[in-house]
Amino acid sequence: MKLEDYATGRLLLVNKPYRWTSFDVVGKIRNAFKPLKLKVGHAGTLDPLATGLLIICTGKMTKQIDSFQAQEKEYTGTFVLGATTPTYDLESEPEQKFDTANISEETLHAACSQFIGDIQQYPPAHSAIKIDGERLYEKARRGEEVELRARNVTITEFELTRIELPEVDFRVVCSKGTYIRSLANDFGKAINNGAYLSRLRRTRSGDFKIEDAHEVMELVTNIRELKADSTDL
Repeated sequence: MKLEDYATGRLLLVNKPYRWTSFDVVGKIRNAFKPLKLKVGHAGTLDPLATGLLIICTGKMTKQIDSFQAQEKEYTGTFVLGATTPTYDLESEPEQKFDTANISEETLHAACSQFIGDIQQYPPAHSAIKIDGERLYEKARRGEEVELRARNVTITEFELTRIELPEVDFRVVCSKGTYIRSLANDFGKAINNGAYLSRLRRTRSGDFKIEDAHEVMELVTNIRELKADSTDL
């Protein structure tokens, strides 16, 4: 690949590291191009505690970000039953506690079927959705209560792949805009218990798979090598 190919427009598949924000990945790649001023954007945000497939677009390819964001997504991960957290994941400490001793595998599998199809889902209070120009998590950190609006999402597949209470592993295929953190919280309610998300990995977006993704620093090194070989800089 040549340096000018990135300006013309490239789609990059990246394995987002744990604790990195999606913008961290974009910033690292954008900085690698300096002093070239090149458009870089991502198609579909992953929370900092999530890992996996992040689609990065450069140059003219950024015009297609909306179409990539709209594609079906696939995730794997882990729910912890018996407790809830304010953020629905490990960004906050468990609060409410529940007994999991009498939860059967039949109950868990039956609960999955309740979420397959077109459903309404409330986003977490600690999310990046904007209300009145401000992120929800900023309001939540100040202790402000915000009336959340349900959104329509579609879950086409939802299965449990490991049950070792209090943990259950899952695989889910869903539409754009689905919050897996909310799915964890709602799953806990469906079994009259509690649940939060402890691990999440995006394995597919549309036809793009995590197996074909590159590590961030691998791409950064490649870009820097192309810059060093370029006569334009």
